[in-house]
Amino acid sequence: MSETTENKESLKEDVAEQVTENTEEVTETTNEQSQEIELTTEEYKQKVSELESKLAEEEDRYLRLRADYDNLRRRTQLDRESQEKYRAQSLLTDLLPVLDNFERALQVEVTSDDAVALYKGIDMVYRSFVDAMNKEGLELIPAEGVQFDPTVHQAVMQESDSEKESGIILRELQKGYKLKDRVIRPSMVSVNE
Repeated sequence: MSETTENKESLKEDVAEQVTENTEEVTETTNEQSQEIELTTEEYKQKVSELESKLAEEEDRYLRLRADYDNLRRRTQLDRESQEKYRAQSLLTDLLPVLDNFERALQVEVTSDDAVALYKGIDMVYRSFVDAMNKEGLELIPAEGVQFDPTVHQAVMQESDSEKESGIILRELQKGYKLKDRVIRPSMVSVNE
């Protein structure tokens, strides 16, 4: 029986050795896997960091593009409104000399009955012409007796009148007009020194 006991002891020792070897192998494998997991975790952290920075860049780019689009839409809307508001500017500018000619024609003295009838007809056409232009937003710029304003008046000469203040407009040489809030022709005036 002692041999069996020895065999058992020997077997126990062999098994213990194998268990120890297996335990060491498992420990080494576990350590290697743990290092791989740590490396993988670091790689994932780095990858996540890269992706977060790319996402932040893309969000910033998106916000800039969105702001550019909003600005473009707003500018387009303002341009459309401006075009609508001042759509008649070109036509009215071209018709201002016609208006001036009507006014000159109405300044002529008439004496005969035929001339008076013609004068009345021209006056009626002139008034309807002025009404049509006013409906489009044409406004006369006040000049005589007001303070000179370089944004709406154009001084072409200076005169001296001691009874009036300096900078007051003494005479209007050519009428000026605005279309809504835009000057399309400044008044040509003579200003007191």
